[in-house]
Amino acid sequence: MAFKPVTHVLFDMDGLLLDTENLYTEIYQTIASKYGKTYTWELKVQLMGMVSTDSVKAFIEKLQIPMTEQEFNDTFRQLCNEYFLRAETLPGVERLIKHLHAHNIPIAIATSSMKSSFDLKTKNHQELVSLFNHVVCGSSDPEVKQGKPAPDVFLVCASRFADKPSPDKVLVFEDAPLGVQAARAAGMQVVMVPDPRMSEELRKEATQVLASLEDFRPELFGLPPFVDI
Repeated sequence: MAFKPVTHVLFDMDGLLLDTENLYTEIYQTIASKYGKTYTWELKVQLMGMVSTDSVKAFIEKLQIPMTEQEFNDTFRQLCNEYFLRAETLPGVERLIKHLHAHNIPIAIATSSMKSSFDLKTKNHQELVSLFNHVVCGSSDPEVKQGKPAPDVFLVCASRFADKPSPDKVLVFEDAPLGVQAARAAGMQVVMVPDPRMSEELRKEATQVLASLEDFRPELFGLPPFVDI
């Protein structure tokens, strides 16, 4: 498959830059367990990439948990303070980000997270975050009107680069099907790094699918290649 050259790169965060998806699973299962419910992989796939308000609503409705959204959020926030500081970068992340930054490729983060949640997850990764041009937090940014699979978060994020690249010049990295759909809806190419349990059906819209960011070859998209010393 032929890939088109790009000039700018956008990154999702959860499950792509930081290994937070397992932490989310632990938090959601902790809450579900209080009511004798199980947070299944099938439900998790549906929620991945949603803005927080939508994912909370879906979680409560599908598991029929007798909580209000406010009660869920209060409990969730308490657990986040405990869990999210443990977030680690995923394989290949630091190498790729530092490589693109060193070659002056404009990069930014486009996440569905709330700003407060983003700050918590990245507290121990400030050096890495500082390499990005900017960050858009979809759940709390007023310009992002709709969450993924709508293209808003990626279009808003791209528009905040000084030179405002056209969508066809932007490459997105994602792990979630909703994020892949959002990137494609924005008119951007998208490299997917899915959970290995993700079905082939949920991977098919991606421009390229990788097992890890360690496998990414920048030159395929017209970006400077890695130079192994």
